[in-house]
Amino acid sequence: MSVLPVTLIVLLLNLTPLVQFSARETVVFLIAAAVLILGMALFNLGADMAMTPMGEQVGSGLSRSKSLWLLLFVCFLLGVFITVAEPDLSVLAAQVSDVLDSSVLVIAVGIGVGFFLVLAILRIVSRQSLSAILMFFYMLLFALAALVVTVGNGGFLPLAFDSGGVTTGPITVPFIMALGVGVATTLGGKNAGENSFGLVALCSVGPVLAVMALGISADGSVAYTLADYSVEAHLGRELLRTLLSVAREVGISLGLIVLFFAVLQAAFLHLPRRKIYQMMIGIAYTLVGLVLFLSAATVGFMPIGYQIGTELAAEHRQWLPLFGFLLGLVVVLAEPAIHVLNRQVEEITNGSVSKRSMMLALSIGVGVSIGLSMLRILLDFSILYYLIPGYFISLGLSFFVPRIYTAIAFDSGGVASGPLTSSFILPFAIGACMMTQGLDGIMSDAFGVVAMVAMTPLITIQFLGFRAITAQKVREKTAMKRILDADDEQIINFM
Repeated sequence: MSVLPVTLIVLLLNLTPLVQFSARETVVFLIAAAVLILGMALFNLGADMAMTPMGEQVGSGLSRSKSLWLLLFVCFLLGVFITVAEPDLSVLAAQVSDVLDSSVLVIAVGIGVGFFLVLAILRIVSRQSLSAILMFFYMLLFALAALVVTVGNGGFLPLAFDSGGVTTGPITVPFIMALGVGVATTLGGKNAGENSFGLVALCSVGPVLAVMALGISADGSVAYTLADYSVEAHLGRELLRTLLSVAREVGISLGLIVLFFAVLQAAFLHLPRRKIYQMMIGIAYTLVGLVLFLSAATVGFMPIGYQIGTELAAEHRQWLPLFGFLLGLVVVLAEPAIHVLNRQVEEITNGSVSKRSMMLALSIGVGVSIGLSMLRILLDFSILYYLIPGYFISLGLSFFVPRIYTAIAFDSGGVASGPLTSSFILPFAIGACMMTQGLDGIMSDAFGVVAMVAMTPLITIQFLGFRAITAQKVREKTAMKRILDADDEQIINFM
């Protein structure tokens, strides 16, 4: 149900004069879609059996140890090492390797995530408002953006905002979200459900600030080398190489989490063997599922996304915003971590925020973001014209909606910009930009689409909360009117 809509849109597009795929490209895409379904199923099963329970056990176990410094230290190390091993971060670092050492960028982003994960835990412990903390750091973020534009390297801006989305990948999101649940359950007080959200939101800010800080001192232009997006480039020996590369990256990321958990299990948790065996099976499902998912996205979806972008932009560029909107509506359905988020939201809110309403708000938000990104590619203007008003609206809404909606919204921004956005929507934007702005415009116009995907759900989900408040007030007003308008003769006096 998640993968079928985007698959159908691509196949229907092939039946129109707008885009034409070869028979090989169509077959490879269909096989990749089938593998994507299997990979997502295994990943979600693994997240339920291993990633979520591990995160909750680590959070609650460290919280019960009564040592705040130990909790913060372990969370900082988790943030740094998991982020450094995130596969999408290495791709990001390669884009700026000509002007900035890749290892410097990776370490800076890792430290940024570690620091903000500590800040998120402190927020839960001290029970501070997430809105106030986000307001402060986004003001700091836009002040740094102004500094980058005036005295630094403006080419870092889209890259910096994209980094906030790519570093919260499918491995880190379930674990970090569950970590928040574990800590909030033990230390979050009466608003434990609300306090359990917000970790992903704050962890998405750290990478943006880190890359911007590096962009202030960076010299030279940010270069981009166009990859080979043909289907043939990923078949034969390259297919095996892709599988091995993805397996190595996913294995390192999962291995670090398992290593941390093993140390904490021996020192504090002491879970029964049966639970440990179940988690080990879940880790195996997660590993196989993510390798299949990411490999299928790279081999089948990346070339198709690039081709759709180039062919639409070459002959029918006026249709780009519309097709961007349609693709955004359905692509978010196939993001693996989205289903983990929606399930957790429904459980913690006892069904008051349903999976269906969450998915609808996310789909509309991501659709609007990609449609607006295509418009920016056509008109060639700075991403700040979108991001500054967008974040001001989202931060402004946080003062009028229940705080749990704000926490869920800012978490969902990091979750929505997952691996399928990077491997399908970003190549789509690069292909469109290549035909309209040329190679030199890719870094400034194509990059930034991930940042847009991370921003618009903040607004749509808070509007969901605003609608819930309005509906509740209307129901209360209607009920009160019925009471006041009741006929006195119908009132039974039991005195």
